[in-house]
Amino acid sequence: MTRAEEIAAHLSEVRAQIAAAAARSGRPADSVRLVAVSKRMPAEDVRAAMDAGQLDFGENYAQELRDKRAVLQAAAAPGAVLPRWHYIGPLQRNKVKFLAGQVALIQSVADTDMLEEIDRRAEAAGAEQDCLVQVNIAGEAQKSGAPVSAVPALLDAFARARRVWCRGLMLIPPLAEGTGVEQTRRHFAALRALRDREAAIARPRVELRELSMGMSGDFAEAIAEGATLVRVGTAIFGARVTG
Repeated sequence: MTRAEEIAAHLSEVRAQIAAAAARSGRPADSVRLVAVSKRMPAEDVRAAMDAGQLDFGENYAQELRDKRAVLQAAAAPGAVLPRWHYIGPLQRNKVKFLAGQVALIQSVADTDMLEEIDRRAEAAGAEQDCLVQVNIAGEAQKSGAPVSAVPALLDAFARARRVWCRGLMLIPPLAEGTGVEQTRRHFAALRALRDREAAIARPRVELRELSMGMSGDFAEAIAEGATLVRVGTAIFGARVTG
């Protein structure tokens, strides 16, 4: 089996698992969008996944995303469909220039300073930029994300923005301990409850329709709790290249 065939087979399996999880929750399969996390994987792997019908890809490093995007754009035929890029890693002010107005969704906005920088860069590019607020739902000191208590003020900041939109919330839950991934469901449920509370408040430029939660080991549980975006890397591409 070639590398491309392997990726296509893994994608098919993941899609089947997503459809089954959605069905168990009484939801249509197309209510959940798969984001293939391609960080540390070569552009050729992204191309193979695209050939198998995948369009949404997630990257954690702004410069890697920039370079991979350039390679794929340069190789694309005129009029060809290009990847929809999602930035899912921690944000740095000096890297926003590689993202604002250039990716479909920035999933990891966690403070007003970064929001303002994205807004400024998007305005300079003459673009609108969709974002998610990353929430540190468990209050982990070592993890990125806005504290739950800071989310209302951050959404208020989106309402005052010129070029950015908040389309929903994202989280990376604590690693499962003890009984396994079922423990993460309470964090997924907490994010859904937070989304529902804040969605009841009308704000310009805030439409909380997306819940980005669930990765290779727990996306079925995330779907059961309402995920609309699941971020799957290892189950599609295998172990990542390091170093």
